[in-house]
Amino acid sequence: MSDEMSKYEEVLNQYVTEIDDEKVKAAVAKLIEEKLPENDTKEVKEFLMGSVELTTLKTTDSEESVMAFTEKVNKFAEVYPGLPHVATICVYPCFAKIVSDTLEVDGVEIACVSGSFPSSQALIEVKVAETALAVKDGATEIDIVQSVGKFLSGDYETVCDEISELKAVCGEKKMKVILETGLLKNCTNIKKASILAMYAGADYIKTSTGKENPAATPEAAYVMCQAIKEYYDKTGIQIGFKPAGGLNTVHDAVVYYTIVKEVLGEQWLTNQWLRLGTSRLANLLLSEVEGKEIKFF
Repeated sequence: MSDEMSKYEEVLNQYVTEIDDEKVKAAVAKLIEEKLPENDTKEVKEFLMGSVELTTLKTTDSEESVMAFTEKVNKFAEVYPGLPHVATICVYPCFAKIVSDTLEVDGVEIACVSGSFPSSQALIEVKVAETALAVKDGATEIDIVQSVGKFLSGDYETVCDEISELKAVCGEKKMKVILETGLLKNCTNIKKASILAMYAGADYIKTSTGKENPAATPEAAYVMCQAIKEYYDKTGIQIGFKPAGGLNTVHDAVVYYTIVKEVLGEQWLTNQWLRLGTSRLANLLLSEVEGKEIKFF
């Protein structure tokens, strides 16, 4: 165990992981004040619409409601042919097949939260089975939650082994690892969790499940994007970023766009590499782009 642990410590030692929370707060405030205004444009909001992961993760979801949810994405492509469609429909694994059977728009991914979302508190065998079934039923992307309790107790080996095992189940399908940053206590832990998730096989790192408070914050996003940049500089592997939970306003979306643009650069400003996990934001972005209140989704 000690040898294994040292392997993960060795990986972390290649990066600056000791981070001052107050300095991050100040850097983010400065970045937003100086750089956000230039991104507060119709073009950026149109782009962000195409990065939305339209999400329904309710206890009350049913086959009927998820089918209707998917039909709205089909209809959107007809009603607004000049606007980008959403990037993804995100649902529980039991609805992967209904989305797969109903979705008619090319280029919209089907994401499923898996691995005992949102707590990640299940045996690895259960997480593997759930993920395999989601992929079999048509999921093209999988969102899992890192084992937060194990991470906080320093059991990096189990955290990384689980991520690697679930990525093996996904195969070519993209896998997002949710760090649940609101429970990680500080920026140092957020940086470490980001690096370990990427090292273990994440294709994207994602802030939150949306089921815990706080969810996504600009500070967490800033640290995660710095980790992605450093990882890319060291390995040449590009990892995507997804803020999720607590994206309540168009301003919030533009804040995350600005952080990605400034920390990661233009290369990440595509709906392949930047995703926004939200439901309410789609109508708000559409309303701003069209210049009137629209409740489409």
